[in-house]
Amino acid sequence: MRILLTGAAGFIGSYVAQKLIEAGHEVIGIDNLNDHYSPSLKKYRLARLLPHPQFRFFPADLSDWESLQAVFSYAVPLDAVVNLAARAGVRVSLLDPVLYHHTNATGSLHLLELMRRHAISRYVLASTSSLYAGAPLPFTEESPVNTPISPYAASKKAAEVWAYTYHYHYGIHAAVLRYFTVYGPAGRPDMSIFRFIEWTHRGQAIELFGDGTQSRDFTYVEDVAEATVKALQISGYEIFNIGGGKAPTSLLEVIAFIEKKLQRKASIIQHPMPKADVLHTQADISKARKVLSWEPKVDFWDGLERTIAWHQHNRPLLDTLPLP
Repeated sequence: MRILLTGAAGFIGSYVAQKLIEAGHEVIGIDNLNDHYSPSLKKYRLARLLPHPQFRFFPADLSDWESLQAVFSYAVPLDAVVNLAARAGVRVSLLDPVLYHHTNATGSLHLLELMRRHAISRYVLASTSSLYAGAPLPFTEESPVNTPISPYAASKKAAEVWAYTYHYHYGIHAAVLRYFTVYGPAGRPDMSIFRFIEWTHRGQAIELFGDGTQSRDFTYVEDVAEATVKALQISGYEIFNIGGGKAPTSLLEVIAFIEKKLQRKASIIQHPMPKADVLHTQADISKARKVLSWEPKVDFWDGLERTIAWHQHNRPLLDTLPLP
């Protein structure tokens, strides 16, 4: 297949690109390489993809209609679009909700409209477990998600709705993947695991929001990438939870494991729990198991050990990296 992949220099996007290439697909990658966190990490990921003859990269912003039109003019014919580009993060979305809307909602609409114009019928959208705020555990795809409590969640809800609208009117096959706290090597510096490892290694205090008993359904990035590639087979409009498949892990447990592996005691500065944060997340992944024939393979503690090892082996890059 010939696939347009947005967010190709992003954390999840770079892993999805690699899996698509390994499967023999041709990948047209786009990313705007913004400074939400240090572009040097995005360039590190991108440098691993550029040598592949099946990969082409174009700098472009989803919210810029004209530049996106230009990319499509080059890229077509296309078999599918995988939309992983996003402004992510719950707390920071409160600081600039307009930017989140432009990228996550308007950007998704731009893609779908160009797909309609160029008769591209297969779409995979990255969404988020943040939509489930207030729902009982474990979260199921049938849970109501009509009360988003952050601009980030609201913008992703809008992106899901746009996907359904274009499926309904134009027959676009859309798979919506609600990711649950993705972690792994070369992760996002604004995510807790990346920060906890770096703060502990650098001897800086961990800034902990809440008392640390809050828990997350952590999901290893390679498992997430595999599910994303499998979602290309979906017909119709389907929503899938993509989570770790086990009981959630508390942040205090994560910190203790990092301390043990790095042989350093972390100091902690505790902040109040933000209003937009969810206390616990846990995915019911039975639908993904059944329909996608997908099963997470990497145990959380094994994945965390691999992530810590990546940090230890990439100190020249990370020692100069500011934490957002």
